[in-house]
Amino acid sequence: MRVLITGRHGQVSRELQLGLADKAELLVLGQEQLNLADSEAIRHQVRALRPDLIINAAAHTAVDQAESEPELAFAINAQAPGVLAEEAAALDVPLIHYSTDYVFDGSKHGPYREDDATGPLGVYGCSKLAGEEAIRQVGGQHLILRTSWVYSLHGKNFLLTMQRLLQEREEMRVVADQIGAPTWAGSIARATGELIQHWQNGQAGPWGTYHLSGLGETSWFGFASAIGEQLRLQGKPCARLQPIPSSAYPTPAQRPLNSRLDCSRLQQEWRIRLPDWHDALLECLASPR
Repeated sequence: MRVLITGRHGQVSRELQLGLADKAELLVLGQEQLNLADSEAIRHQVRALRPDLIINAAAHTAVDQAESEPELAFAINAQAPGVLAEEAAALDVPLIHYSTDYVFDGSKHGPYREDDATGPLGVYGCSKLAGEEAIRQVGGQHLILRTSWVYSLHGKNFLLTMQRLLQEREEMRVVADQIGAPTWAGSIARATGELIQHWQNGQAGPWGTYHLSGLGETSWFGFASAIGEQLRLQGKPCARLQPIPSSAYPTPAQRPLNSRLDCSRLQQEWRIRLPDWHDALLECLASPR
């Protein structure tokens, strides 16, 4: 099976490459090989490679930066997924695409289900929602997987930033009123591999939109505390942590206060269950870099 993966150096893409290397012929395209802001370049590559499956693991993920460059964010997060969906449909092959909890406004009291009303608060969330809608408009075989608070041992993410800052500073103030579930990129890649296996075995669930994140919930402060606990267990220095409200840490883009995702539909329809967020953190930290 030939699998086209966009985003060579992204967190999820790197884990996908590790997890699928012995199961398929991987056609991995980074920015050097494919400009996702160029629709014709996308069409040319897909038609030349003729993959059996497309995984769109690339995105404009700089949430605050997107506020000042909305055209680029929409080109990569909205326009490109629609083009990939069109090319996948033309080849009659599935498309797997990753989306985000930021398509919601965070005002709901409980975890968000797939059919809850969306209402993104910033350019990033708006562009990702537009990408979802572009894929759904094309139809065809597709999975839109919404995830949250993605981290790994590579790239730029909360885990690596906290590990560094907690060892450099005496005190850290971290937002405590945004609630969600940290999701290890390795867990996302593993679940994606299981989805592909079910499809290949003729045991696929319905195509469509699903939530896929770590189980359980915490705040950014709780996530930072768990990271700090592991540093202390290793005998490393760790700053004192102070919880603060979002209002005390203003950013260009507003974040949803509730990012919790109900992942029960993915478990029921595709028999996919992700680990508890804290267990996944420990597995990530124990994995080879």
